[in-house]
Order: sequence, then structure tokens, then C-alpha cells
Amino acid sequence: MSVDLESSVKSQGQWVTKIIHFIHGEKKTIEGVNTHTIRQGQFTKFLLKDESYVMINDKNVLMIEIFKENQL
Repeated sequence: MSVDLESSVKSQGQWVTKIIHFIHGEKKTIEGVNTHTIRQGQFTKFLLKDESYVMINDKNVLMIEIFKENQL
């Protein structure tokens, strides 16, 4: 079982959009990220609003931008 490292992203609310900047210049925008499900490690994992999981290999990431989503 993984340990919740209490990601500071939670302070933006439960739902955020992430823009992930990878090495070699690629970017990926991911909307509907549930901040309460973020688990960090070699692969950071999180759940989306559509109930799919995303896993990202941290060694390929330069920076992540976080934007709070409007709560409807």
C-alpha cells in the first residue's frame, strides 16, 4: 500500500487541470484530476473525473502547472 504524501495540490481544491511539461519539449494537458487520489512515486498516479487512472513516469517530467477548476 502506498503512503499519501499529502500533495500540496490539494490546496487548490478537489478538481484541477494539470499541464505536464516533459523532457524533449512535449506538453500534455490533463483535465479533471482528482487531487485526493494523487499518489507519488517512480510513477505518479491519479484518478480522473471519468474514473480512468493516469500514471506518469516522473523521471521524464520537467515541470507541472496546476489550475483550479471551477466547481459547478
